[in-house]
Amino acid sequence: MSIVGIVVLVAVVVLVLLALAFLLRRFRDRVRVKKRELELRQRRKQVVSEHREEAETRGRQAEAAEFRARIAEQEAQRERAEAQLRQEKAALHERGMADHELIEDHERERFAGTAAVAETREEERRI
Repeated sequence: MSIVGIVVLVAVVVLVLLALAFLLRRFRDRVRVKKRELELRQRRKQVVSEHREEAETRGRQAEAAEFRARIAEQEAQRERAEAQLRQEKAALHERGMADHELIEDHERERFAGTAAVAETREEERRI
């Protein structure tokens, strides 16, 4: 083998090594990018999962709040009805139409002849 052949062979080996080094570097860069993309996908999935769990939790809290609000509304309606009932009873007493409620059974003789006893008797006759 001649010196020219050895130089050519060495040059070819050096070029092959340089090409392999270049290709190896590109391959490593691609691997790094793929690892980063994989990590990014995993992070995305984690964040999506966290957001969905938070959404479900808040949805349950909202349902509970709506339920409590419905109960509060019904209680408010009941209180308004009770207030209306009390107003109506006050009006009855004001007009003297509920005097019979003001005396007890053992007091009937004492209030004989008053509107309270007379109304009671009229109601008993109707029944």
